[in-house]
Amino acid sequence: MAWIYLGAAGLLEVIWAFYMKQSDGFSRLWPTVITVVAMAASVWFLSLSMKVLPLGTAYVIWTGIGAVGSFVLGIALLGEPANALRLVSAVLIVAGLVLMKIASPH
Repeated sequence: MAWIYLGAAGLLEVIWAFYMKQSDGFSRLWPTVITVVAMAASVWFLSLSMKVLPLGTAYVIWTGIGAVGSFVLGIALLGEPANALRLVSAVLIVAGLVLMKIASPH
């Protein structure tokens, strides 16, 4: 169950990052509300996962999901560049996440 909580926390991190961008510096109400709610829910799910998972594993995977997910949304929805170096960087992050999961005792 801890891995499910961690996955939910990571997905919520992607949501709050995306809506933070949409909030235009917290000047738009609904994107700001979604950002704050998703942030709180993300941290809550992260805390639930940390009841079982080691701190380092949980935190690295949480931030990695958020980083790569935000990167993908930026390209797909916001027209951000997808050059080779950026893509290789994202692949390396994903590889690190996979290795962290494999190395985790849980």
